[in-house]
Amino acid sequence: MATSMELRCWGGDWGLPSVHAESLVVLAYCKFSGANVTVSPIDWTWRTLTVTTPELVCGDSTVTEPVDILNFLRKQRFNADYELTARQGADTMAYVALVEEKLRPALLHTFWVDAENYANLTRPWFASRSPFPLNFLVPSRHANNALCRILLSKVESPLYSITEVEGKLYSDAKECLNLLSHRLGGDHYFFGNSPSSLDAFVFGFMAPLHKAALPSCPLQSHLRQLANLTGFIDNILAVYFSGSQPGSPVPVQETVDANLQKLTQLVNKESNLIEKMDDNLRSSPQLKPRRPEPKPCLANEGSSTPA
Repeated sequence: MATSMELRCWGGDWGLPSVHAESLVVLAYCKFSGANVTVSPIDWTWRTLTVTTPELVCGDSTVTEPVDILNFLRKQRFNADYELTARQGADTMAYVALVEEKLRPALLHTFWVDAENYANLTRPWFASRSPFPLNFLVPSRHANNALCRILLSKVESPLYSITEVEGKLYSDAKECLNLLSHRLGGDHYFFGNSPSSLDAFVFGFMAPLHKAALPSCPLQSHLRQLANLTGFIDNILAVYFSGSQPGSPVPVQETVDANLQKLTQLVNKESNLIEKMDDNLRSSPQLKPRRPEPKPCLANEGSSTPA
C-alpha cells in the first residue's frame, strides 16, 4: 500500500494555488508527475512560525526545499523528467541555476524590500492571515530574511547597501526573463509536449510576479511585455489548476540583444559540462516512473494551431 504524502505550503491568492514561489514549484511538479499529495496550507501561529516551506511529509520522512522534494518524488517514481534526453537534462539544471541566481533575488526585493509593494500588498496580506501579535511579527521576519538573502547573494562587501545593488538586481532579472522567453519561443512547454521540472521552476517563480497586484514593479511590466511567458503561466494555470482558458503562446522576436546572446552562451557552456557528468548516471537502468498521460493544452482544443 502506497504511503500517503502531505505537502505543507503557503496558502493561495491572486488566482494562484499558492503565493509562495517555492511552494508553487512543488505544487506544479506534483501535477506534472502525477504525484498524489494532500496539500495543507500552513496557519501562521506560534507553532508554525519557524516552519520551513514547502515541506513534504511521507511516512517518517520529512523533506524541505524544492530541489530535495523533487528528488524525493523521483525516487518514488514520480518523475516528470523521465523522457528528457541527457542534453535536455543538462539544460534543465543550467536554467534552474540561472533562475535561482538571477530571478529569485529580484523577486525577494519586489515583494519584501520595495517599500511601496511591502506596505500596500505583502504586509497586509500576511497580517490579515496571522493572529495578534503575529500579524506584526510574521511580515517583518520574512522581510528581514529576504533582505539578508539578497545582501548575501548580491553584495560582495558589507560596505555596500541594498540601494547600490538594486540596479544590478533588476538588470539581471530582466536578462533572465529575456533568456527564458527566447528559449521557450512559441511552444507551450520548454521540452516537447509535456511539462518538466524546468517548467515547474519557471512557473513557480514567475506566476506570483505575473498575477500579484503590485503597485510598483518595473519587473512585472517587463514580464508582461513577454507575451509567450505570460501565456505559458496562464496555460499551466488553466490546464492543471483551473478551468479558465489559457493564453496562447506567441512567437518570440527573432533578434536578441548582445547581453542575451552572452547569457545563452554561458548557459550552453554549463549545459555541456553538466551533460558530460550526467551521461554516466543516465546510462544506469531506471524503472519507468508512474506518470499520468500528458494533458492537452487548452489553447489547442479549438484549433490545431495557436491563435
